[in-house]
Amino acid sequence: MNTLSANFAKDVAAVNAIPSVANILEVICKSTGMGFAAVARVTEDKWIACSVNDNISFGLKPGGELQIETTICNEIRQHHKVVVIDHVSVDEQFANHHTPLMYGFQSYISMPIMLKDGSFFGTLCAIDPNPNVLNTPQTIGMFKLFAELIAFHLDAKNQLEESELKLMEEQETAELREQFIAILGHDLRNPVGASLNAAQLLLKIASDEKTKRLAQIIQNSCYRINGLIENVLDFARGRLGGGITLNLCENEPIDEVLNQVINELKLIWPERNIEVEFNLKEKVSFDEKRIAQLFSNLLSNALTHGDKNFPVVVKASSTNGIFNLCIINRGTKMPDETLKKLFQPFSRGGIKNGQQGLGLGLYISSEIAKAHKGEIIVDSTKQQTCFTFTMAN
Repeated sequence: MNTLSANFAKDVAAVNAIPSVANILEVICKSTGMGFAAVARVTEDKWIACSVNDNISFGLKPGGELQIETTICNEIRQHHKVVVIDHVSVDEQFANHHTPLMYGFQSYISMPIMLKDGSFFGTLCAIDPNPNVLNTPQTIGMFKLFAELIAFHLDAKNQLEESELKLMEEQETAELREQFIAILGHDLRNPVGASLNAAQLLLKIASDEKTKRLAQIIQNSCYRINGLIENVLDFARGRLGGGITLNLCENEPIDEVLNQVINELKLIWPERNIEVEFNLKEKVSFDEKRIAQLFSNLLSNALTHGDKNFPVVVKASSTNGIFNLCIINRGTKMPDETLKKLFQPFSRGGIKNGQQGLGLGLYISSEIAKAHKGEIIVDSTKQQTCFTFTMAN
């Protein structure tokens, strides 16, 4: 079966899958006196009977075909209007029309079936060798209602098929996501962890400066890779999964979490000065891991992009029910275009050599802030750039 035939077979099956079609055709014949009624699929070059009610031995069955040029439906396909003929022999327009002459009918009615997207599917039509009174508001209204009902069912079937296809795609995406997260969470982190442990051991036992410098480079690279893995994992969970999840705690001192991040980053940037000002008078409800991740991203950003001749200043306060965390670095003003896209994924703005990255750190930090019902704002001037994370205690 060629592709076109397969498509028509699908259309025939779709119409016959509508439970009410057989009843519709029977009602049409009984209420109008017509001997033959059908739902037809009509295209530029095909007229295919999808479902029929034949009481006059017209000879068409579902899947049967008429030459499109011999049908009035071909004209309806072009103008999308109902055609009604009570008595062909006395009808000025159709008395000498080739279609009634060829098929021997005297009464005819055909209503276009229009789908929701405006496309023409085919017709709901009826013929009879005898004249019948068809051109009445009641009969035309009945055909219009039945045609709309058939179109509704066809649209619903198409939407269901599209939904099932999307569901299958989502399931495939979910499987790929799980594989992706598993690779990042296990297959990559294990060798990185082993490399980090080896570097730290070398730093402890190395006796010459060259070995220590090489071990320091390996350690710093491992810290950076771990950070990248965490950011990509969170991006995968946020965009492909359920978003950033929190495990809130109120008993953990937040200053200990912040100091731990500072100490870790000092190992990577031993030559940089980090000044700390804490004013933490109230308890803070927060996710320890997530706040550490947010702070690490913001502080790393400041150490990377800030002027190396000036310290990075960290200020944290919890007063009047509000927690504020500010990270300030000296440096040039960020371009306005960079500021607009700063918290979008894979947006890195204007980067310098040696500062390449995935552009996920600030995006992840922003998502963590939102999960805490807070926000991160940035203020960049010619002298300095300040990132401020604010949330309610």
